[in-house]
Amino acid sequence: MTGDQNGRHRAPDTNDATAVIPRITERPKDAPVRPAPTARPHPRPLDFPADARNPVRDVPVTPGPTLRPPAPEPGPDVTAVIPKVMPPAATRVTAPDATAVIPKVTVSPAPARVVAPDATAVIPKVVDETAVIPKVPSPKTPATQSPDMTTVMGAVPPAPAKPDPADLPAPVAPRRGERVVRLRAENVGDDYKSVYSELTRPTVWSRIRSGIRVGGELMITFGLVVLLFAAYEVWGVGVVQGGKQDSLANALEQQWANEPGDDPTVGPTAGTGGLGSKIHGIAKLYIPALAQEWVVVDGVTQADIRYAPGHYPDTALPGQIGNFSVAGHRNRATFWRLDELNNGDSIVVEDKENWYVYHVVKTRIVKPTQVEVVAPVPMLPGSKPTKAMVTLTTCNPKFDNYQRLIVHGELVRSQPKSQGDPAELKG
Repeated sequence: MTGDQNGRHRAPDTNDATAVIPRITERPKDAPVRPAPTARPHPRPLDFPADARNPVRDVPVTPGPTLRPPAPEPGPDVTAVIPKVMPPAATRVTAPDATAVIPKVTVSPAPARVVAPDATAVIPKVVDETAVIPKVPSPKTPATQSPDMTTVMGAVPPAPAKPDPADLPAPVAPRRGERVVRLRAENVGDDYKSVYSELTRPTVWSRIRSGIRVGGELMITFGLVVLLFAAYEVWGVGVVQGGKQDSLANALEQQWANEPGDDPTVGPTAGTGGLGSKIHGIAKLYIPALAQEWVVVDGVTQADIRYAPGHYPDTALPGQIGNFSVAGHRNRATFWRLDELNNGDSIVVEDKENWYVYHVVKTRIVKPTQVEVVAPVPMLPGSKPTKAMVTLTTCNPKFDNYQRLIVHGELVRSQPKSQGDPAELKG
């Protein structure tokens, strides 16, 4: 048997002659208890009168009239045959066996009514308890729901509310240079393709970018090496050259003290501070405007002028008629600031016995091939000199050597060292 929405029990087949019994509502606690109806005895024929009885069996006896119950009016077949009510498998019933106990009612073959109008079937109340079954969480259950949620059997859970498209955040457009990729793996049949496969697969452009990146890193490294070398040439060489100049000055003082004659080109008799036996000083050069002084060595090769200015061997000596020419590197330890000299600035040269004071008369920039600047008469090779001059040469511009910076000076006076230092050095 099955139950409908109103609580009535009905047979699966509508032609089944099963009594339909309305649902018994719950009786109030203070209502009087109605006594159960007593079963009425079945009517039977009346007994024969005493005088009609005959103990003799072979004597015929005429029986009296038999009283029969009135025939019931025709009506629907309401045979009270109620099967046992079995609770559903998923329903938990706490009441006892709810089998309807109904007194047996005799019916005639023809449709008839129940004789006793008050023979109402008494059926125990079935407790309406809906079984509560825990809901099995599905993989699609949101993580925000409680894992112990329960659902009422037979009730359909409400569908989750869909968010309003207006409440959703607007999609952010990718910026220039960005690429949007899916975060989930793509099903390609028998396998899945990782989302990183397209990003990590080498392509022509990725190889080009890698080559450019490696080349850029190499260029940066090379640039750093060049900068370190330039820093060494500017500051490191100056520190080293300062130490070498001190050694040259000590060697030159010993040389002048031990020389037998007045020839300043005689080789030194003492050590030169590790510069080699062929490298020796011939004079000292002072530029008061730059607060610089150097020992001038004999020779203009790279080995000669590495740590000191060098004298051109074929030019005049300090104080002589002609051109006393000196070359030096353009670094901070030598002729770095030579371009700052102006006309009239003093250039002082010291030899073993005298001081020679020159004044700057001209500054020019020439090509490296213009060697006539160191001629006895500057820029006029083959001419006979009439003046004592000094010429300082160095590279130009700074950090390069495709030009030469030339400074010319003329001798204005000389004085013996026994008279003390010249006034230009005292200021």
